[in-house]
Amino acid sequence: MDNPYVAMWQDLGLDLGAHDALLEVLGKAYTDFFLTQKNRPEGMGYFDFVMSEVHGLRIRELLDEKAAGRKVIGSFCVFVPEEIALAANATLVGLCSGADFAMEEVEKLLPRNTCALIKSAFGFKLGRVCPYLESADMVVGENTCDGKKKAYESLGSLVENLYVMDLPQVKSEHGRALLKSEYERFRGAVEALTGVAVTAESLKAAIRTVNAKRAAIHRLSSLRKADPAPISGMDALLANQVFFYDNPERFTESVNKICDELERRIAEKEGAFPAETPRVLISGCPQAVPNWKLPFIVESSGAVIVGEESCVGERGARNLTDESGETVAEMMAAIVDRYFQVDCAIFTPNHDRLAHIEEMAAAYRADGVIHYGLQFCTPYLMESFPVEKALEEKSIPTLRIETDYSMEDMGQLKTRVEAFIEQLR
Repeated sequence: MDNPYVAMWQDLGLDLGAHDALLEVLGKAYTDFFLTQKNRPEGMGYFDFVMSEVHGLRIRELLDEKAAGRKVIGSFCVFVPEEIALAANATLVGLCSGADFAMEEVEKLLPRNTCALIKSAFGFKLGRVCPYLESADMVVGENTCDGKKKAYESLGSLVENLYVMDLPQVKSEHGRALLKSEYERFRGAVEALTGVAVTAESLKAAIRTVNAKRAAIHRLSSLRKADPAPISGMDALLANQVFFYDNPERFTESVNKICDELERRIAEKEGAFPAETPRVLISGCPQAVPNWKLPFIVESSGAVIVGEESCVGERGARNLTDESGETVAEMMAAIVDRYFQVDCAIFTPNHDRLAHIEEMAAAYRADGVIHYGLQFCTPYLMESFPVEKALEEKSIPTLRIETDYSMEDMGQLKTRVEAFIEQLR
């Protein structure tokens, strides 16, 4: 049977041969990593469907929105405020940056020792295999790390409408003023893109929509505190990843539905893993689709992941935006306040992040922490040393992992992780 999306992909300018090869690899990885798990919640069927249609039905929905006059904005970072996009009649989606692709072409533009996440974003563009990127009316980059800051200079020649947002690096009044200025500038750019002004009514509705989505993920995260864990870390990570792609209202409904099921499982003491399985918290770099290597290694080695201190996890969705404002100015201030609390490793000093790791380890009853760093990601690799020192001073076993998106180090990583889990036992 012919694929019903081929013409759509062709119209977007995708390289059909390369795209087919990518989907084949991803399909096999998804089957091996996710569908082989035992005792999965029934509600994960929805997320399996989303992933099977992540380049199909979801892209068709976005194109239908565009045909109806709505704009699509693609972003690489949780600092890009979804509330502002929604309020100006735009849809914000995450962009592909979780797998190696077209690396030979990428390394003609970027140094080889650039972090995998940045190289991945370029690879998906150069390889013409990301329908989200090709569907976007605007692509938002953000000056978090130095690598991204300089890479966007090159990406600007590849992407038709690249908007770069500056971000503070110090949590001070000056830093907050910069973020406020940048979010006001972003609001103006989105309004110019869509031709729709942000109003108090539209911004209030957008804040409530995004808050509901984050609250659903908070609820899911909280249920992972139970022992036995009612859901695997792999499946919980998948929900956190789908957070960036799916229709917000539908996503919220689906997450709350699976939470209802997890509450029943907890009451019946039914877990994805047996009770007293070693419990691990993952901390560090974001894990974008389809970056599933480390979680698979951990959970196939006899532990369960009970939380992610990550942008694709608790850090990205921890705080809600105050809904009490009545004017656009009041609500924009609330949005700035909310995002200024994100404790990304770009900030210096970054004591809040260490405190949150310790809080999560205690709240989720983690037996140990694995600090995950992408090779050449200087901010998180630099922070991994003081994080390890501080946690071990509190008798929290910690393992620092530095890796990339390739599968070449699977065996080495598995050996180290198995030894760490044995220590936790």
